[in-house]
Amino acid sequence: MKRKTELSELIFRIVAYFFLIVFALMCVYPLIYVLSAAFSSSEAINNGDVVLWPAGELQAGAFKYVLTNNMFWVNYSNTIFVTFFGTVWSLGYSILGAYALSKKRLLGRHGWNFFLVFTMWLSAGIIPQYQNYMSTVSSLNGITNDLKWTVVIAMGMNATNIILLRNSFEGVPSEIEEAARIDGATEMQVLTKVYIPMSKATIATVALFFGISRWNGYFWAKKVMDTQEWNWPVQVRIRDFIQNQTSIIEGLDSDVTMTWSNSYSFAPESVAYAMVICAIIPILAIYPFIQKYFAKGVNMGGVKE
Repeated sequence: MKRKTELSELIFRIVAYFFLIVFALMCVYPLIYVLSAAFSSSEAINNGDVVLWPAGELQAGAFKYVLTNNMFWVNYSNTIFVTFFGTVWSLGYSILGAYALSKKRLLGRHGWNFFLVFTMWLSAGIIPQYQNYMSTVSSLNGITNDLKWTVVIAMGMNATNIILLRNSFEGVPSEIEEAARIDGATEMQVLTKVYIPMSKATIATVALFFGISRWNGYFWAKKVMDTQEWNWPVQVRIRDFIQNQTSIIEGLDSDVTMTWSNSYSFAPESVAYAMVICAIIPILAIYPFIQKYFAKGVNMGGVKE
């Protein structure tokens, strides 16, 4: 028998759906605006005519400029490199650390867990962190001169993700591990054959967290890497383009503005927006396939029974 919905519950649902719709629109609108501005004319952008759809003369010159820019795609490949290897590196040793911390037989387990959580309460600060990263750069000079490996190796720690994995591993029934050990499984086999398959949702969620943080990473990549353009990730390339074109965007240098206007029929802001669209396409393409694990993974790893 279908239960009759009470008035208070109906009001709550209406209010909840209203705020969810408003929040969703707030999240989607920046993407709509960026996409519209990338196809809009320079006059429409400068006059503020772009709201929901392209304004003025529709043009795709900004995307053509980006897609034919070889250096942009070199930087794009750098971002893919850092994201892939950084995610694999961070996820790999996070799984190992979380597996060890989930074991009650670990000597000093409570102390190690306390030190892990303590890093979330109090950090050393930006300057010591920068010095630590630069020390990593110096130590890697004898192995490789590619500074992308510095971003991969030095920035892989995240206490929150390790805690999520640890809590997920603690939720695996001990009887299953005991059965695997009776069958002769080694420690690594228990991890790879029991714990990892039973924690796929949390691992996928943590991999998503690591991947997005590496893909969107700008600050430390800008500070640690050198000034050679071929070594930059795409986020640093976008920021450098905006910084170099500030005089055009704000109209501070009339000569530079005139040179750009004579060379191109589109605004430099459109190029920046086109770069942003190209930069977020991989995340938009991958996220729907991982989204189904997201809520389940956070619930499994974020709640300790």
